[in-house]
Amino acid sequence: MSQNARFPVLPYLLSFLVAVVALGGLWYGLGKPVILPDAATPTHKLQCASYSPFDKDQSPFDQPFVLRPERMDADLALLATRFHCVRTYSMTGLEAIPELARKHGLKLMLGAWVNGNPVDTQKEIDALIKAANANPDVVQSVIVGNETLLRKEVTGAQLASLIGQVKAQVKQPVTYADVWEFWLRHPEVAPAVDFLTIHLLPYWEDDPAGIDQALRHVAEIRQVFGNKFAPKDIFIGETGWPSEGRQRETAVPSRVNEAKFIRGFVAMAEENGWGYNLIEAFDQPWKRASEGAVGGYWGLFDADRQEKGVLAGPVTNLPYWPMWLGVSGLIFLATLVLAGRPASTRAALVLPILAAVGAGCIGLWGELARVTSRFVGEWAWAAFLVGLNLMVLAHGALALSARGGVRSRLFDWLETRGGWWLCASGFAGAVLMLALVFDARYRSFPSAALLLPALVYLFRPVAAPRREIALMAVLIGAGIVPQLYEETLGNAQAIGWAAVSTLLLAALWRSLRVRG
Repeated sequence: MSQNARFPVLPYLLSFLVAVVALGGLWYGLGKPVILPDAATPTHKLQCASYSPFDKDQSPFDQPFVLRPERMDADLALLATRFHCVRTYSMTGLEAIPELARKHGLKLMLGAWVNGNPVDTQKEIDALIKAANANPDVVQSVIVGNETLLRKEVTGAQLASLIGQVKAQVKQPVTYADVWEFWLRHPEVAPAVDFLTIHLLPYWEDDPAGIDQALRHVAEIRQVFGNKFAPKDIFIGETGWPSEGRQRETAVPSRVNEAKFIRGFVAMAEENGWGYNLIEAFDQPWKRASEGAVGGYWGLFDADRQEKGVLAGPVTNLPYWPMWLGVSGLIFLATLVLAGRPASTRAALVLPILAAVGAGCIGLWGELARVTSRFVGEWAWAAFLVGLNLMVLAHGALALSARGGVRSRLFDWLETRGGWWLCASGFAGAVLMLALVFDARYRSFPSAALLLPALVYLFRPVAAPRREIALMAVLIGAGIVPQLYEETLGNAQAIGWAAVSTLLLAALWRSLRVRG
């Protein structure tokens, strides 16, 4: 009987079809558009949005730092199509903002940055007073400090004194902006301001609110403050939801959830007559350094100033899903070509599924790396894990192949180094687990990066250095329960990481029984 006659065509085709449907369903399911009621339309502008004048390659920590007037001009022109005003946070380098706002018909909530350095703070205060007095037609209110009490850079009494200094020299209403809890912790500040500016960010609460509870939480806090501090007005100075990043308990960042929150909040605020400012106008990639991936993705527009679908129109969680479908499809087909004829009927059933799992995992990890990677070291780590997955995928596929010639030699090369791939997977798992146990707040869950090695070497264990494998297994196993405890069982991403870690742990322990 010829080799072609022995090819298990029907099982292979059945598995192939299942794999193709699953791979397509994965990416379409992540990227399918969702229709929600619009918040902003060409005839309905929203109140205010936070604006930081940094381009996607800039940071306020750049030395020397040079703002780009043409970027600010284009930004305000775009924001003027959706908003009546913008809120700023610092005076440094923003001397041109009032004139640009006037040019585009925008009002300003002008902010001075207050920190623990009295010299820098006084420069900000002086510039704020000067700009407010020179532009009374544009500057509708001034903000003396942003979350300065949260950062513990000044006392409540010092802040109240600064506010009094500004109030004595400007005609506009004067306020201070901070997370709502810090107004309650520092009651001496409220009498100093004309109105209270509170930040309500359900994602960042100590007890994070999921998207279904977030708007109710905002409404409850707004009502409490309205009652407690009457007759002073309460202005919601920051509220929003991240479009990317790690889950915190039940709070899941995504574009769809950001759109749900923003559109629902705007409807609620306008129904109740609340003043509000949305955070923030544009994604700020530089914030990932201090807040993790989630910090860079609170924008209503992305860092390239493109629509994210947050304010109006259909919204998708994964706008690049066709690209990732194409990448995964190529990896899937390349894997099948590399493997060639499956060795048995069972291998014919498993091979396309393995190829689809590997292709999907590499694509998911690639998308996560695109969102989270900030510098060369992180991109190198991402590339290392992609390369590891490709090696493991080739190893697993050729193990199912009726090998001969080049395929046989390549499999032998991979097989003799199987312990390397397993050790690399265990090392990555141990490092990532330690990070998620001891420094988890800003870290995303890299489950897709290690699912394929865990599955391949669980079902096909390989010989590996015993002491090293045992140590990595202990580190991974010891972290599973603590990280779940930290994240709670409401965090699906944490549960996914625990499941992958458990599979990898089992693969490592099984390898200890294999003799080289």
